[in-house]
Amino acid sequence: MTLMLPAGGGVVVQGITGRESRFWTERMLSAGARIVAGVTPGKEGEVVHGVPVYHTVQRARRRHPAEVAVILVPAAFAKEAALEALEAGMQLVVWLTDGVPVQDVMAVVGEARARRASVVGPNTPGLAVPGHTMLGFVPVWLDQVWRPGCVGLMSRSGTLSNEVASHIVAAGYGVSTFVGCGGDPVVGTRFVDLLPQFEQDPATRAVVLVGEVGGSMEEEAAGWILRRGYAKPVVAYIAGRTAPEGKRMGHAGAIIAGSTGKAVSKEEVLRAAGVQVAEVPAAVGGLLQGVLQ
Repeated sequence: MTLMLPAGGGVVVQGITGRESRFWTERMLSAGARIVAGVTPGKEGEVVHGVPVYHTVQRARRRHPAEVAVILVPAAFAKEAALEALEAGMQLVVWLTDGVPVQDVMAVVGEARARRASVVGPNTPGLAVPGHTMLGFVPVWLDQVWRPGCVGLMSRSGTLSNEVASHIVAAGYGVSTFVGCGGDPVVGTRFVDLLPQFEQDPATRAVVLVGEVGGSMEEEAAGWILRRGYAKPVVAYIAGRTAPEGKRMGHAGAIIAGSTGKAVSKEEVLRAAGVQVAEVPAAVGGLLQGVLQ
């Protein structure tokens, strides 16, 4: 099962003609993504790695059935690009852009909810089903890091996702589906949105949650598990044990404010919900072996 990917799943890449976009479009195609069109205003008629380019998402969608938009445009144009995708009828927007203002994110997430569409990101590495598809910046071609398997992986951090995935593989498992929620204070998809999807996914036997200081996504997930119970084992790693209060640690959302958002407090509530918590990324594999064997 490919979590969050609509049936049909044709993909449009917005901003496809940029240098980085060209590189990652080629990687996505190699990973199995069904990219049917690209969009860059003023560049209609160009072709990028065999993908035709159009002025707008609406024009692209008239010619190529598509339900997914991948946004690879600068922050200054990211809100308009995401709204354009939603207004064109896209059911999933993978919003890779970093540095999007919070008020812009709130506007897009609100529009997506009104249209019953989904947004992953912004500031996300994307999502991947190793051996099937990849949308974003996930290096699924690295066999020692990403392999198909039975562990669902969701994360606020792209770099840590790769490290934790490598420990999952080293432990003898692989990843069923990976979703990068994004590291900003406001994002379109949170851990509590993914937990029920992983629970219902027959390809997933266990779930790994990679969190970090700041925000409340981990506490929300723990509360959801505690209230409802969870049919599959969950392992978590929270980055930032030594993070100083009030200092942003890489991501805009990774900041401790007062007594909230600390790694230790997140670990405590997760353990209280029955989640196995790793103190270092390398411990994730051993914990998975303990709950799956």
